[in-house]
Amino acid sequence: MSDRVGISVILPAYNEEQTIAQTIEDFYSELPEASIWVINNGSNDATEQIARETQSRLGCSGGGVINERRPGKGNAVRRAFLDIDADIYVLADADMTYPAAQVRALMAPILAGEADMVVGDRHSAGHYASENKRALHGFGNSLVRDLVNKLFRANLADIMSGYRVFSRRFVKSYPILVEGFEIETDMTLHALDKRFRIVEIPVEYRDRPDGSFSKLNTIKDGARVLNAIGNILRYYRPLIFFGGASMVFVSLGVIAGIPVLDEWVRDRYIHHVPLAILATGLEIIAIVLVAIGLILDSITHQDKRRFERDLLGH
Repeated sequence: MSDRVGISVILPAYNEEQTIAQTIEDFYSELPEASIWVINNGSNDATEQIARETQSRLGCSGGGVINERRPGKGNAVRRAFLDIDADIYVLADADMTYPAAQVRALMAPILAGEADMVVGDRHSAGHYASENKRALHGFGNSLVRDLVNKLFRANLADIMSGYRVFSRRFVKSYPILVEGFEIETDMTLHALDKRFRIVEIPVEYRDRPDGSFSKLNTIKDGARVLNAIGNILRYYRPLIFFGGASMVFVSLGVIAGIPVLDEWVRDRYIHHVPLAILATGLEIIAIVLVAIGLILDSITHQDKRRFERDLLGH
């Protein structure tokens, strides 16, 4: 890395005309040397215009507005990671919920070569619990966090924080396949699965100011949380996922087969032939599911080996 470190601040924004100017000003005051990029994610208000005017007024060095028409924060972050070249990437929301004043503290482990991803932890200091007004969101966060920690033997406090700093190595080796607000969870999973170094630093978190509205929907995002849990198991721990499903079918097969076995023991004859066929079918499905889990587990292991080899090649 050269003496001059290239820093890019990435601010995904969808209809953030109430807060985008102040967010840019806050990060500019802390990182005047950084390029500040607003990823305008199909806003239909004055977000783009205000962002351009604010950057021009401040005289930001580099940066600008990138338009990404495909909806979803994941698509916005993907566009930023594809188009922006930097040594350090700072990702934050454009709604003034994360403190720009702590950005240098988050950058420090990256600059020291001690981390590949630094996460602004909203939970450890209790700020998220006191500011968040959506109880189900807190419950969903805890549910996913506990599952991820158990599966990866980690001890992370905040899986879904939107305030992060990344090394160039992480950004340029991270394939973004998700499209929505599950992007933060996906980043954490990628880092854990590929053994990138993660550091969490407690940050203050405040709710949106009056007049600014969250794009999250409790029901839809609750469904996304459940889907994320299923995908975590399916993609990262396929043997557990398919092995668990296999155990369900084994149990159902045993339940269906008990009367059949009882008849055979007593009469040496099976009267409930359909039930015998059902029990057999359920057990065959269980065997197939275990086989799928073993095959996918082997593929996942080979993918990790290939990733490590490619990483060393860089």
